[in-house]
Amino acid sequence: MTYKIAFFDIDGTLVNEEKQVPQDTIAAIAELKENGVEPVIATGRAPYFFQPLAELLGIESFVSLNGAYVVYKGDPLYHRTIPLSSLEKLVEHAARHNHSLVFEGSETFFTNVENHPHVYEAVASLRVDQPGYDPDFWRNTDIYQAFLHCEAHEEPLYEGAFDDLRLVRWHPKAMDVLVAGGSKAQGIEAMLDRLGLTPADAVAFGDGLNDKEMLTHVGLGIAMGNSHKELLPYADYVTASVDEGGIRQGLRYAKLI
Repeated sequence: MTYKIAFFDIDGTLVNEEKQVPQDTIAAIAELKENGVEPVIATGRAPYFFQPLAELLGIESFVSLNGAYVVYKGDPLYHRTIPLSSLEKLVEHAARHNHSLVFEGSETFFTNVENHPHVYEAVASLRVDQPGYDPDFWRNTDIYQAFLHCEAHEEPLYEGAFDDLRLVRWHPKAMDVLVAGGSKAQGIEAMLDRLGLTPADAVAFGDGLNDKEMLTHVGLGIAMGNSHKELLPYADYVTASVDEGGIRQGLRYAKLI
């Protein structure tokens, strides 16, 4: 099988815990492009969180916000926003439990609670600027994803509370909030349709819980050696860790470099 496109998660896949891209990964992506295979970012991050990384690697297309906002070479081709009615219920429910929220649009993001330590800790782990404060941002802008700031032992407070939203933990103090059924796989499918490709034509690399659907959707799903253990059963192949040449090893396994 000759794969034609490769999707890459960012955190724990293209970048390590220090949010640095290993030199071997930079070289492997360059070699992939030289061989005529399109590299695409597929991440839970918003576009304004990874522009320098995309420029460093020369990647022009992305599936962002866990599949909710997809752009191919500068052309937006897929949008999946959270309905206002769903956001209203989320805001009310989180407020009852004193949990802060961060709302992500396509161009910027804001929190509804000022100076909350959980917001600071979670966002700081991404090595990006902190969000501004605007409690009404979600009312006036298309929201593609939100962060709910609570700890794992508090998750039962939200179980069964929303049939139209999906919660996926990405940090000890934060969970992604998506439209029910939302995943990177949806965004990937939109891009494949645009390019006239099928899932069998694609390879995907990931390491986190939000990569399950992506790895099973494509022709070859590759989990990093540093992956969350619950992701491993969803992978066709487990490569080395991000700092041990995992991207190069995986691309070689796929016979793309």
